[in-house]
Amino acid sequence: MAHENGLITSADGRIRCFWPGELPDYLAYHDAEWGRPVTDDIRLFEKICLEGFQSGLSWLTILRKRENFRAAFAGFDFHKVARFDEDDIARLLEDKGIVRHRGKIVSTINNAGRAIEMVEEFGSLAAYFWSHEPGPDERPARMDYDTLRANPTSAASVRVSKDLKKRGWSFVGPTTVYAFMQAMGLVNDHLEGCCCRGEVEALRARFERPRVAGA
Repeated sequence: MAHENGLITSADGRIRCFWPGELPDYLAYHDAEWGRPVTDDIRLFEKICLEGFQSGLSWLTILRKRENFRAAFAGFDFHKVARFDEDDIARLLEDKGIVRHRGKIVSTINNAGRAIEMVEEFGSLAAYFWSHEPGPDERPARMDYDTLRANPTSAASVRVSKDLKKRGWSFVGPTTVYAFMQAMGLVNDHLEGCCCRGEVEALRARFERPRVAGA
């Protein structure tokens, strides 16, 4: 059952954000992953790359191909992906299980090299990304349907996008970065009233932010 404020009552009786609908895989992603803080560098690299692949597509399309992407890109171990060569690009362009977009494939390989550089500078990808977590003054007072739909980017995602591009990353526009921040828990964009919002807020309250090496 849909509500005017962007929430739905699912078949299990729980009230959730509107976007997963009743699709089991999307519900599982919404409930168990989206918005929960992540510090694992492999998952962070995977997500920002997959958000790049999503450009022009739906996240559901990418989610349903995620295991294929993992197999194709060495589990998104960026030290391995950075060593991919033209033979690997040719292999990936023939892989029907992923999105066969040469620019996005080349971008992922490039970004793997940039990720290695970032780890050398900051100690981890997690330390870098969490250093850009938006402060309370940068967040809406209330996350409702209209706010979520009207804000596909944020001041923080614009800053991070610009900084990543300066560092040589590609396919990391402000919208892509904001979707990454939503998914990886740098912000809690579960709508007010969603059954997961309080859980995620509690996780974020207990969460120990990673620190930049030497800081």
